[in-house]
Amino acid sequence: MDVNFRTLDLNLLRVFDEVMAERNLTRAARNLAITQPAVSNALRRLRDVLGDELVRRSGAGVEPTPRALALWPAVRDALRQLQHTLAPGEFDAGVADTTFLLAMADATAAELMPGLVEIVESEARAVSLRVLPLTTRDPRRMLENEEVDMAIGYFPAVIASLAAKGQSEVGTPFETMRLYVGEYVCVMRRDHPLASAPLTLDAYCEARHLLVSFSGRPYGFIDQTLGALGRERRIVVTVNQFFTAGRVVANSDLLTVMPRHFVRVTGIQDQLVLRDLPFEQPPVHVDALWHRRALHAQAHEWLRRALLRSAAAAFAGTAPPPENPD
Repeated sequence: MDVNFRTLDLNLLRVFDEVMAERNLTRAARNLAITQPAVSNALRRLRDVLGDELVRRSGAGVEPTPRALALWPAVRDALRQLQHTLAPGEFDAGVADTTFLLAMADATAAELMPGLVEIVESEARAVSLRVLPLTTRDPRRMLENEEVDMAIGYFPAVIASLAAKGQSEVGTPFETMRLYVGEYVCVMRRDHPLASAPLTLDAYCEARHLLVSFSGRPYGFIDQTLGALGRERRIVVTVNQFFTAGRVVANSDLLTVMPRHFVRVTGIQDQLVLRDLPFEQPPVHVDALWHRRALHAQAHEWLRRALLRSAAAAFAGTAPPPENPD
C-alpha cells in the first residue's frame, strides 16, 4: 500500500511508538498526557494510512501485528534522532542525575570501573552507574530492547558482522569503540604439575579444564581454535565469572584461560602461574557496543569519553586525566 508521507501526521507515529513500548493503551495515554479515546483514534487513523491492524486486543493490553513489529524499530529511531536534532539539550556532568546501565564481565569491570567511578566522584557526583552481568557474546538484543545503554566486552563475531554490513548497502543500527587490547593466557596454580616447564599442545589438551562461560555452554572460542587444529580439551567445570575461575584454579589441578591483564587484579596473583597458550590465538579486543539511537545524546557521548579515559588510565597505571586538562 502506497503511503503519502507528505500528508502523514507525525503525531500518529508518536502515539504508535508509545503504544508499542507500553503494549497498553491506558498507559500510553498517560505517558502522552492525552485521553485513551485519543490514542484509539490515532491508531485508527494510522491503520487507515498503513492498511494494517497494527495492534490487537490481548488480555489487559494489546499485541502488535508482524507489520507493527517490523515498523517499530525504524519509527522509534527516527523519532529519537529528530528529538536529538531539534532539542538536543545540554548535558552538564556536574549536575546531571543520569543513570547509565552497562553490561560487562567481571574481568572487564575490574579494569574499567575503578577509573570510571573516580571520574564520577570527581566530575559527576549525581550520575549513577549500574553494571549488569554480561551473559552473551552477542549483546545486540540487549541493546535493541534497551535493557542496557552499552555493552562492553570481547565480541569478535559481532564486530566482524558489523564490519561486513558497514561495507555493504545493508548498514547497521549499532556503533562500536575500541577501549583496549589484551591477550588470553593459560592460568594454573603455582605448584601445578605443568607449571615447571613450557606448556605444550599435547599437555594442554590432556589436562582438565575450567571454562569461563557467560552462557553456560561448555564450549568457547578456545575450543573453536583447537577444533580447527583437529584437537580438543576436556572441560569439567564451567563458571560465569573470571574471579571465581581464579579462585577455583588456585586450589585445584584445573587449567583455565583468562585475560593476562586481569590476573593482577584478582588479589591472588602470587598463587597463580601464567603460561602462553601453545597455539595461535587472536588478541582480545575489548569494545564498547551501543545502539545508534544513542549516538547523538550528549550524556552518552560523555560516557564514551569517560570510558576511554578510564581504559587509558588502567593500562598506564595512573588516575584518569581530567577531561579538559589545562
